[in-house]
Amino acid sequence: MLRRVVRVVIAMFMVGIGLLHFVAPAGFVAIVPSALPAPLALVMISGFFEILGGVGLLVSKVRKAASYGLCALYVAVFPANVNMAVHDIQPEGIHVPTALLWLRLPFQIAFIALALWVGRDVRQERPLPEAVR
Repeated sequence: MLRRVVRVVIAMFMVGIGLLHFVAPAGFVAIVPSALPAPLALVMISGFFEILGGVGLLVSKVRKAASYGLCALYVAVFPANVNMAVHDIQPEGIHVPTALLWLRLPFQIAFIALALWVGRDVRQERPLPEAVR
C-alpha cells in the first residue's frame, strides 16, 4: 500500500515538473551548465522524459523500465543541479539559501532509490521465510 501511494506521488510530481519544463522553461534553462549545447532543447527533452517516466510508473507493464529511465534522468540532470549550487542560481521569485542548494544534491541518491523501489514488481518478490516473519 505504501509503495503504491509513494509511486503515485512521485508520478504526479514528475509529470508536474515535466510540464513546467514546457510552460515555464526559463528557470530550467538558467541552470543548464554553459558547456552544454542548446539549453532550451535539453530542458524540453528532460521535461518530456520526466512526463514519460511519471506516467510510466503508473502503467504496470512499463513500470520497471520507467523507474530505470527516471534513475538515468536523475543522473543526467545532476550537473544542472550542481551548476545551480556552484553559481547560486536562484529560482525566479524566491530566494533559496545557498546551503540548501548544496544540501539538496545528496537527495538525488534518495530519488534514485525511491524510483527503483516504486518500480519493483512486488508480485515477483519472494515472501520472507516463516522464521523471519
